[in-house]
Amino acid sequence: MASQSQLNTLIELAQRETDDAAKRLGAALAAVADGKQKHQMLIGYRDEYAKRFEAAQAAGITPMAYRNFQAFMGKLDNAITGQQEVIKHAEHRAGQEKAAWQASERKRMSYTTLSKRAALEALKLEAKRDQKQMDEHAARQAYYKR
Repeated sequence: MASQSQLNTLIELAQRETDDAAKRLGAALAAVADGKQKHQMLIGYRDEYAKRFEAAQAAGITPMAYRNFQAFMGKLDNAITGQQEVIKHAEHRAGQEKAAWQASERKRMSYTTLSKRAALEALKLEAKRDQKQMDEHAARQAYYKR
């Protein structure tokens, strides 16, 4: 079994790895949230633009303005679709980062468990040695009292 100092080194390394994975996961989740916010903003802008167009259409618009509206709505729809792809990729990355964080956390917990077991084993061994010394001392005391 590895010594306690070796296990402590492994635990420290695993803790750093876990911290780094947590930071990457946080950044990935922030990217997902940012992507969703931008998506909602684009949808809101599209809806607002459509409402303004309906109001302008009620007042009467030229065929050129109608074509411009159609072209702009097409661009907005493309931007919304593109943002959905960005969100999809960000969510995929966040899933990968979550799995990496979980793996590093499991590794850290395994090393911690090994360390606790080693410490417990060392305590048992020390208690056994102490008991043996006390038994030997008691036996010597009994031998000299005769």
